[in-house]
Amino acid sequence: MNGKLYLCATPIGNLSDISDRLRETLSSVDIIAAEDTRRTLKLLNHLGIKKQMISYYEHNKREKGTELLKILHDGKDIALVSDAGTPAISDPGEDLVALCAENGIDVVPVPGCVAAICALIVSGLPTGRFSFEGFLSVNKRSRGERLEEIKNDQRTLIFYEAPHKLRTTLRDMLETFGNRRIALCRELTKLHEEIIRTDLEKAQTLYSEEKPPKGEFVLVIEGASEDGLKEEINCSVRERYEYFLSQGDDEKTAMKKVAQERGVSKRDIYAEIKID
Repeated sequence: MNGKLYLCATPIGNLSDISDRLRETLSSVDIIAAEDTRRTLKLLNHLGIKKQMISYYEHNKREKGTELLKILHDGKDIALVSDAGTPAISDPGEDLVALCAENGIDVVPVPGCVAAICALIVSGLPTGRFSFEGFLSVNKRSRGERLEEIKNDQRTLIFYEAPHKLRTTLRDMLETFGNRRIALCRELTKLHEEIIRTDLEKAQTLYSEEKPPKGEFVLVIEGASEDGLKEEINCSVRERYEYFLSQGDDEKTAMKKVAQERGVSKRDIYAEIKID
């Protein structure tokens, strides 16, 4: 009989958020797979639990995933934990869950904190429909292309960001989205928790002039407005095409962006520009 994989959400800061179920699960499983065994050891020591651990993180997930799958097939239960929060969200645990699903292994969620949801509910922005984007690419071109792809999304947008990349991210978002409302949520549930509700222009000024970014951030950004979308669509194809060229895009990229805005193929945009 196969064992089970338990996805154990751990506190994102405040240890008082530990649930009885988390404590019981970590106590009962045979092995704990941890993103950082040193950090997880501190949690286990706090709970008074001694348990065998296996390191499972981004750069060893393929090798260790195979090892963990064999352990599960041998009938042992495994708890998967990330450094903080819910595993498999912007986390290599996603791959292990997919592997278990492919091989008939039961996966059991042990719910708890998700930083993205904690930030969303305190943001003051609409919560009914939202899109979780996780971490943007560190590659400038890939990051810019992704922001362009989602800039017309009317849902509230949620991102994770590290302090050393925050200024660049805010700059790129302002250039792509225009000035929108944003909630910057820092060090959630921790001693220095901070929630700043402002707009992208002021956020960029705040962190470029007044203080250096510190701690891990969740950025919650207002979705595109209907008026803004209508204004862009009401521009001619050539006007939008030339706008993107003026922003530094090459011809191919500019046509792709205009096509995405209008929901048509690049071939249609090319034909219209050539006719003009």
